[in-house]
Amino acid sequence: MFTCHEEVGTGAASGLPDGCTEMIAVDMGCVGDDLACTEREVSICVLDGGGPYDYGLVSALKDVCVRDDIPHALDVYPFYGSDADAAVGAGYHLRHACIGPGVYASHGYERTHRRGIEATLRLVAGYVIG
Repeated sequence: MFTCHEEVGTGAASGLPDGCTEMIAVDMGCVGDDLACTEREVSICVLDGGGPYDYGLVSALKDVCVRDDIPHALDVYPFYGSDADAAVGAGYHLRHACIGPGVYASHGYERTHRRGIEATLRLVAGYVIG
């Protein structure tokens, strides 16, 4: 399952389809002085305020980026949470991850780059297609 409602839990904290074993939150990656991501990459979050993401799923996403030459960065967002966190917090047993294009000035005058959006789309497609 893919979700894109950030940390609010819409569609993730209840009512997941039977047999759902993985959830990837497609959100945004932050850009800043102490972060690796830029606006031209897809960010793969390894840990946030909700705790670590599933190591196997994060590794698989990183491997797709390496295999398909997708510009990416691995980052930690300690004051952030995702919709996938909301699902796990609601008691669902899922492999979960959070990805998204690098975005500068979150909750302000946000900006990203077309390449970051393309990298995110390529990662989603590359993971689904295999």
